[in-house]
Amino acid sequence: MDGAAPLFRMEGISKRYGGVRALEKADLTVTAGSIHAILGENGAGKSTLIKVMAGVVAPDEGAMSLDGREVTFASPAAANQAGIVCIFQELSLIPELSVADNIVISDPPKRFGMIDRKAQRRIAEEALARAGASDIHPRALVKDLPLSRRQMVEIAKALARKPRILILDEATSALTAADVAKVFAVLKRLRSEGLALLYISHRMNEIAELADHCTVFRNGRNVASYPAGSKSDNEVVELMIGREYSHIFPPKPVGASAATPVLEARNLSWADRLDNISLSVRAGEVVGLGGLDGQGQRELLLAFFGVLRGLRGEVLIDGKPVSIASPTAASHGRVGMALIPEDRKTEGLMLPMTVRENLSFAALDRLSKAGIIDRAAEQRLIDDMVGLLAIKTAGLDIPVGALSGGNQQKVVIAKWLMRQPRIILLNDPTRGIDVGTKQELYQLMRKLADAGAAILFYSTDYDELIGCCDRVLVLYDGAIKRELVGEGITEHALIATALNIHGDDRRTGLGGKA
Repeated sequence: MDGAAPLFRMEGISKRYGGVRALEKADLTVTAGSIHAILGENGAGKSTLIKVMAGVVAPDEGAMSLDGREVTFASPAAANQAGIVCIFQELSLIPELSVADNIVISDPPKRFGMIDRKAQRRIAEEALARAGASDIHPRALVKDLPLSRRQMVEIAKALARKPRILILDEATSALTAADVAKVFAVLKRLRSEGLALLYISHRMNEIAELADHCTVFRNGRNVASYPAGSKSDNEVVELMIGREYSHIFPPKPVGASAATPVLEARNLSWADRLDNISLSVRAGEVVGLGGLDGQGQRELLLAFFGVLRGLRGEVLIDGKPVSIASPTAASHGRVGMALIPEDRKTEGLMLPMTVRENLSFAALDRLSKAGIIDRAAEQRLIDDMVGLLAIKTAGLDIPVGALSGGNQQKVVIAKWLMRQPRIILLNDPTRGIDVGTKQELYQLMRKLADAGAAILFYSTDYDELIGCCDRVLVLYDGAIKRELVGEGITEHALIATALNIHGDDRRTGLGGKA
């Protein structure tokens, strides 16, 4: 890489978990003052690679060197001491503690044997400012922050450790567009200061903007390393999935659905987050929710699923008003609704429990008689779901937390499909998963719609809304500003409406993603 001496090198790194090969003779070279992107599908070995590098797991074989000297890390603390800090996709914050407590938790400043609160706050403020998040108060409790702000605290926590090598594993997957712009500015500044940055992301536009160099992993091996920008997106994806890359979105049905709406809202309002929402979703339709992040899309899905209290307005199922007082009421009876949540780790799965237990949990009432589970019926249904979603697992009785992120998301979806829902609410379901798995989920979404499901789909990715949806409702400040249909679902229209810009799309002058 430009002839610069490597700061860090990994050679011949292998790691197995039982019979599963996570890494096989993997190599990586990291140079100071550069951003190095690591690409690959979920399960390709990226997470294991950085866990070895960060001292979380020990390799079975291979060697690592830092500044030309061989190193081994017995713990994350040892890696941190050597200047290697990782921001994992799963946040490491303690919700009950303050932002400042979390930022300095590994090495709090002391005075007379006690934590120096003034120094702690100063360190936290400096770290937050360096992360582009000075609007977050150091005394705020982490549990009171939305997911996107927690991610910014995680980044500040890493920067407070003054790393030489900073590893970011899907660190922008939970961020708003405004926060992503701030993080990019921070990362570019850190690169100019001489830091080495490893950047893992499934968002190709982020790689194009940030990376100096890229390495692609597949099936535990690094299959290519090249200067950023020297390969097309299609070439990169083909390297990642090991086959020719086809168009990722399935064809949409011709003509609008004439069916009676399965799900309707009439003048639905809640606090200051939802403002007179009226919409309908028919059987066989995929209706998208667009707009900038935080405009009420998530609250709308929670409202339908019986989570929010104090709703005003009406919800109708098959044309008849209903009162959905809880998620249980939403998922049972004639409503038949399922919600795929935003955060699979904390809201969708029980990570220490097995794949089997996670899959069958939501459908136990359907699989039981007189309190006794019909194990044969359970196994048939689980086998059907594993086949339908192509869930890759070493077995049904391993912890679901051992699966890759994409396969964990498939388990969340399969869990709810086991209830055979009529109405499916999707809350940004492809966040943090690879292009191959995304393609499978797009195909599944259309297959479910073709089978008669009514689907309401929130996504922060404009390409998904354009490629997957029959109609898109664009929200701004808790209200539906515009409905886009068919060929009218364009990037220009989505962006202009998301920014509350009125007038002809051709006159907006907007070209990129918001």
